[in-house]
Amino acid sequence: MNPVSAADEVLDVVDREDRVTGRAPRGEVYARGLIHRCVFVLATDAAGRVFVHRRTASKLVFPSHYDMFVGGVLGAGEDYASAALREAEEELGVSGLAQPEPLFKFLYEGPGGAWWSYVHEVRCELPVRPQESEVAWHAWLSEEELAARVDGGEWPFVPDGLEAYRRLRAFRAARKRTGTQAGT
Repeated sequence: MNPVSAADEVLDVVDREDRVTGRAPRGEVYARGLIHRCVFVLATDAAGRVFVHRRTASKLVFPSHYDMFVGGVLGAGEDYASAALREAEEELGVSGLAQPEPLFKFLYEGPGGAWWSYVHEVRCELPVRPQESEVAWHAWLSEEELAARVDGGEWPFVPDGLEAYRRLRAFRAARKRTGTQAGT
C-alpha cells in the first residue's frame, strides 16, 4: 500500500467566515488558492525560549524558510484543538505534550494563499526530536534573539508565520495593558 503524499491529503475548504464549503486534496487547494485551515503553535521551553526551525526543502509551501511556530493544515473533519496537539507533537517529535492553549484566530491572506490560522502556545519541557521530513534545523531562541532575527531580516521567515508572530506580539501587548489596567 502506498502512503498518501502531502499533496493528496484531503482538507476542508472553508469560506471567509471559516465555514466548511467542501473538501479537496491539498495540492488542489494550493493550486486553486482555496481557503483552508491551519494551526500555529508557539512552543517554549522551561526557560521561555522559543523553538525556531528551518523547514525542509521538500515542503509544498515556503520550503527552506524559517518559522517560529510548529503546526500545519487541518485534515478534513479535524478540529483546531486536535490539530494543534497533533502537529506540535509530530513536529517536535514528542508525545505526552500538554494541550496547546488557543490564543486567537485570523484569516491570513498573502504569499502562498489564504487560510484561517489559529494561534496557540505550549510549554515543552520534553527532549525534542524534530520530525526530519518537516524540520531541517532547529534551536531554542530567547524572545530577544528571535525578535532580532525577525526585525533584522537576516533569515527568510515564512510570511504566514511572520504575520502570526506580529499579531501575537500585539495580542500579548494588549493583554498586558488590559491586565495592568485591571489591577489598578
